[in-house]
Amino acid sequence: MHDKIQQLSPRLANQIAAGEVVERPASVIKELLENSLDAGATRLDVEIDNGGIKRIKVRDNGKGIGKDDLPLALARHATSKIHALEDLEAVATLGFRGEALASISSVARLELTSSREESGKGWQVSAEGRDMQAQVAPAAHPRGTTVDVRDLFFNTPARRKFLRTEKTEFNRVDETIKRLALSRFDVAISLRHNGKGVHNLRAGSGRVEMERRVAQVCGPAFMQNALHIDVERSGLRLWGWVAEPAFSRSQADLQFFYVNGRAIRDKVVSHAVRRAFADVLYHGRHPAFALYLELDPASVDVNVHPTKHEVRFRDSRLVHDFLFGSLHRALASVRPGEREQVAADTGEVIQPSPAPAVSGVAAGEFGGQQRMPLSSSPAPERLQGQMQGYGTLHQPYAGSAGVAETAIASGPGSAPLPGAGVAMPPAPDDAEAPPLGYALAQLHGIYILAQNAQGLIVVDMHAAHERIVYEQMKAAHAAGGIQAQPLLVPVSLAVSQREADCFEERSEVFTALGFVLQRAGPETLLVRQVPTMLHGAEVEQLVRDVLSDLLAQGGSDRIGERINEVLSTMACHGSVRANRKLTVPEMNALLRDMERTERSGQCNHGRPTWTEVKLADMDKWFMRGQ
Repeated sequence: MHDKIQQLSPRLANQIAAGEVVERPASVIKELLENSLDAGATRLDVEIDNGGIKRIKVRDNGKGIGKDDLPLALARHATSKIHALEDLEAVATLGFRGEALASISSVARLELTSSREESGKGWQVSAEGRDMQAQVAPAAHPRGTTVDVRDLFFNTPARRKFLRTEKTEFNRVDETIKRLALSRFDVAISLRHNGKGVHNLRAGSGRVEMERRVAQVCGPAFMQNALHIDVERSGLRLWGWVAEPAFSRSQADLQFFYVNGRAIRDKVVSHAVRRAFADVLYHGRHPAFALYLELDPASVDVNVHPTKHEVRFRDSRLVHDFLFGSLHRALASVRPGEREQVAADTGEVIQPSPAPAVSGVAAGEFGGQQRMPLSSSPAPERLQGQMQGYGTLHQPYAGSAGVAETAIASGPGSAPLPGAGVAMPPAPDDAEAPPLGYALAQLHGIYILAQNAQGLIVVDMHAAHERIVYEQMKAAHAAGGIQAQPLLVPVSLAVSQREADCFEERSEVFTALGFVLQRAGPETLLVRQVPTMLHGAEVEQLVRDVLSDLLAQGGSDRIGERINEVLSTMACHGSVRANRKLTVPEMNALLRDMERTERSGQCNHGRPTWTEVKLADMDKWFMRGQ
C-alpha cells in the first residue's frame, strides 16, 4: 500500500466504474439498448458473435449524436438526461448516469458512429490511449447511432475469466432482449447470433400486436392461459397479463415486471404477487406474468443500484396493497365461463388448459380410502368442533342454489335433495347451457362428467367441493369476526427492545386479529389472548414472525394466513370424498356452485378442479368429417 494519496487515472477510474455496470455481454447490451430507446429509436438491430464476448453491435434509428457531443459521449458523468437535482428525483429515462459508454470503452474496443442528418453524413468516435482521449473522424451513417464493441475484457483478464461458455452468455443476452422487448411494444427488435437470425419482433401498439409479442417472448401457451388486467387507483395503474394458476412454472422464469417501462426486481412486488397467489398455486410452483406498473416518477427512486434493476418506492405499503388487491381480485373474479368474456375483445376465445400438476388417483390423493357415506368422513374431533357455525357439512350435497328443473335449498347444511327432478343435459347446440353444462354421470366415484355447448366437462368433485366449502367458511369467518379466547396461563416471550417497542407502536395490528398482548418489561411480552381458531398453535413463534414482518415490511399477513390454513384443512375434511355416489341433481348443484364461487378453478392446494374437452377435438380422435 502506498502512503501518498494520488488521483486515479481516467482509465482506471472507468474500469472501476465498469465493475459496477459491465458484468457480462448481456449488461453491455442492456446499457446500449436503453440509450437507444432514450434517443427515440423505433428500431433496434443487435448482432453478436461468440455470445457477445467477441463482438456486440447495436444499431438504432434514433435522433443521433452531434459532432460536438461525441467526445463527451465517452466521458464519465456526462449526460443529456439530467441537469439538476430535481431531474434526478423524477427520472423518466432508462439511463441517466452517463457512465455506461465510458465504462464499456475502458474494458473493450468501442467505436461509436452517429448522425443527426438524413443525408448520411455522420461522425465516428473511439477512445484510445492511457488517458482515454476521444478521437473523432467523419464517417458515412444514416440517421441514428451504431455502437460496435469488440473483445470484451481484453485488457482485464481477471474479469474475462469470470465469463461463462458461449451458450450461457448467449442465453443471458437472449433474456435481456426479451425483457426489453416486453417493455416497448412500439419498437421493432432483431437479434442475430454468429450471423444467424434469432429474433425479428415487429412493432405494434394495438392489443392484438402486443399480445402477439408477448406470445413470441413467453410462448403461445402463456397467452392461451393469460388474463388481461387493467386497474387504476390512487395515482397507480397496473396493466398487463397474468397467467391463470393452472399455468404455473417449476421456476420463476416467466416473471416480467416493469415500473414506468423499466424492468425491475423488487421485494415489495414479489411479496405482493406471492400473497395474491397464496390460495390458488400448487406447492412449490411459481406464477407467470408480464405486468406493468405506472406511477408518478417522483414516487419511485431508480437511483438505488448502478445496474438499475432495483427501485425504492416512496410509499411501499401503498404500492404493495395496490398490487396485491388488483391481482387478488383479478384471480378471484374469473369463474367458469368468464374466461371467454375476458378475451372477447381480441376476437379469439381462450380456454384454460390443465395444469401440469396432477390430482385425484394419479396423485395418490384418495389412496387407501374405502367407499363410505359422506357422514363418516374422518375429520379430527378438534376440527369437528371448530366447524360448528359453518353449517352441517356432512350432509348429502345440496349446493347453494337450484338448477332450472330442481329447487335446491341455499347454503351449507341445507336439507337433502329430493330424489326426483333430475336435470337433463341440453342439446349440443343449446347456447343457453351454463358454462359447466349439465351432469351426465360420475366416473369411478371421483370425476363428474358434464356436457356443455362446447363439449365435455370433467370435474374433480372433491377438489371442487373443497374450494366451495373453503370460500364459504372464509366468508362466514369474515362476517362473524375473529373469535378470541383468553389463555389460562399467559405466555411470556423474551424479545428485543426494538421488537417490544414495535409492538407498542403497532399494537392495533394484534388487537384486530384477536391477540391481546401486554408489555411486561423492556424485553418481555405477555400473550394473554389468542384467536379461537389458533388455539393449540405455536403462538410464540407466530408472534415473533409477525413482529419480524412489521419491522421489515411495515405489515404482516401471517396470522390471517395461519387462520386460512386452518379453514383450508377444515374444508378439506368437510368435502365430499372419493367413491361418494352423487345423484344427478347433487352433481348439477355442485356445478352451479362452482360457477358462482371465486377461485373455483383450483382447489385449496392449487390443483385444477376441472377441464374441458372440445367437441372438435373429440371429432379428430375419431376422424369425423375427414
